[in-house]
This record gives sequence, C-alpha cells and structure tokens, in this order.
Amino acid sequence: MQSCGNEAAYRSGVVNSKRNDVVWLTTSPSLSGFDQPLLRNLAKRAAVTKWQYKQEQDEACSLESALAMLHHHLKERHQPVHLMGHGISGALALLYTRRYPEQVRSLTLLAVAEQPAVTWHAHYYVQRHLLPCAQSCVLAQLVTSLFKGQRPYPPGYLTQALAKDLSQGPLLHSLRQIESLPQGGVEVPMMVCGATNDVIVHPLALEDWQQWLKPGDRQWLCQEGGHFFHYFHAARVGREVAKFWRLIGSEDQLVPSVQTIRGT
Repeated sequence: MQSCGNEAAYRSGVVNSKRNDVVWLTTSPSLSGFDQPLLRNLAKRAAVTKWQYKQEQDEACSLESALAMLHHHLKERHQPVHLMGHGISGALALLYTRRYPEQVRSLTLLAVAEQPAVTWHAHYYVQRHLLPCAQSCVLAQLVTSLFKGQRPYPPGYLTQALAKDLSQGPLLHSLRQIESLPQGGVEVPMMVCGATNDVIVHPLALEDWQQWLKPGDRQWLCQEGGHFFHYFHAARVGREVAKFWRLIGSEDQLVPSVQTIRGT
C-alpha cells in the first residue's frame, strides 16, 4: 500500500516507474468500498495505485484543485499510466487526460456520461428541487434507485455514505445550479463502460459517446448491476478492461500489485 497527504508521499513498497502502471482515481472516499472488488481483480493483472482526493470542509469546491494534485503525482512518473475512474472520479480522469495526454497511456471510464457532469449528485439536486423532502428522504430514495435492490450494506449506512460524499467531493452542482463540463473525446486509447440498468448514466447517455470514439476505442455495457456495476460484477469488468489493455498491446508490461495514494 502507498498513502499520500496533500503533496507528500511515503512508500511501503517499491514502485517501478518504467512500466505502464494503472492509476484508479476516486474523489469519493466514503464510496470507495464499492471499488475494492474490481481493484483486487485488476491487481492480479497490473500494478494498481488508488489515488484519493478528499474535499476539506473549509475549501472551495473545485475540480481544479484535484487536477493540480493529481498532476503533481503523475508528472513524477517516467512512463504514462492507464488511468481509470467511476462517476465523478471518471470525469476527473477525463479532464486530466485532455489536459495532459502525454501522462496517460489509456483511459477507462465507468458510469461516465458523454456529458461528464451527469453524476448521481446532479440527479440528487434535481430530485431536491422536485420533491418537498429533506436530504435524508431524497438520499434514501436514491439508494433504492442506485442499487436496484442489491444492497450490499444496510440502507441507513448507504444513505450516510452518500451524504458524506456530498460534503467531501469536489462537487460541480448545488441546489442553485446544475453545472456542465466540456464534452468530447481524448487523444489516447479510451474505453467507456456502463450498465444497461443504470438510472444515472443510462444506455442512451453512453451511446452519445459514439461520436467521440476513435478507431481502437471500446464501449462495453454490463447487462446488470446498476450504477455500481463494477462492484457487483468485478470479475466481468476486470476481464473486459484486461481485453482492452491487450488490444492496445501493453498487458505484458503490467506487473501485479496494489497501492493507495491519497490527495487531500
């Protein structure tokens, strides 16, 4: 494992920066448990670093701060990495790849719409406008929609995790306004993954990616699993991602291991 606070890091393992490693981004520490099954699966195939960003309560909400910290970490590597992320974390990976394509070997997005700002947070704020309910009530309803009855934890725990993510993430949205992000593709090889029953990033939202996909890019849909399909079907997602890496000819450079990086 490897951990980092702000811009300082300490290592408990040896990192070989001369190979194409995998960096998984998360701006949602309270929901990062849903990433673990997939990360364990990918760790059998690659050297996986989990880079975490946590928004402090006295800081202004900004993706720019997260992008700056991420670049501080990745620019120290001598080879580009396979960058991955789910939801708003995937949107951050997308923005980073557009800005610094030389740092990225490939980009894999999970549950990221063609309009990257379409996240569960946007869905939540829309519901707050429509429903005369408290936050806890809207979040409880959202838990039902997100997990499609496959609740890996008690509903109360999930509601609290979503509430914490609203306060800790570099959110774009608020009760006043739903924001948007620039649309488009990237220069590097890209894979876009989703689920057919995801109420946040539904299949039609994923189809809109077609206009930005290049020859060699991949789009893949899991037949079930909802918004967190990578948690419920980690082995299946892992196989498809590994297939993508094989297609771009770099799997033989991937060495199994897992680390964690934290940006705060």
